[in-house]
Amino acid sequence: MNASEAIKQRHSVRRFLEKTVSHDQVRELLDIARHAPSGANTQPWQVAVLSGARKQALAEQIVDAFDTGQTDTPDYEYYPTVWQEPYLSRRRACGLQLYQSLGITRQDKTAQKAQWAANYRAFDAPVMLIFWMEGIMQTGSFMDFGMFLQSLMISAVEAGLASCPQAALAEYPNIIRPALDLPEDALILCGMALGYEDTTAPVNQYRTAREAVDTFTHFYD
Repeated sequence: MNASEAIKQRHSVRRFLEKTVSHDQVRELLDIARHAPSGANTQPWQVAVLSGARKQALAEQIVDAFDTGQTDTPDYEYYPTVWQEPYLSRRRACGLQLYQSLGITRQDKTAQKAQWAANYRAFDAPVMLIFWMEGIMQTGSFMDFGMFLQSLMISAVEAGLASCPQAALAEYPNIIRPALDLPEDALILCGMALGYEDTTAPVNQYRTAREAVDTFTHFYD
């Protein structure tokens, strides 16, 4: 498999097989991803790898907070505070595809809430990754981290694994930091579910649309 094939095959997986992913497998993926570029070679990425009892414990803490209506303040704003086109339509289409694949209607708020809670369990994948960086780092390091995350996900595809990057896992930083003994000023960026895809699950069958190159590219000669 070449790089272009892996990039096109990558998709967000939300149902995984009950098949273990070893520390060595995760370490191999990170060993590749660490070659991602970063400004002035700062390499700002920090990664927490959770599985087994530690993953279960953190997931239960976050799900309990969510179920009881507790909220937290994420370390940064991921989405715009005011949505406008074309981003609003893309967001709605993405959500509609997800819920349709699960057979969840717009009126079924209970099922929607249960599906959202699955985010905090990393969709029951065997491995949950939490990505963070030190508090002194600034906006440029977010770009560096994005290149690191993509490198990791593409490496996973090549290795026969699947992933789902998850902004939702950064919604409760004040639970995550003490649970993982992270510094108080650590910036919790996102999480990721990692494991083997359940290729029979309907939720893994749909693909979100991508805009044609000419819609976002401007050539200046």
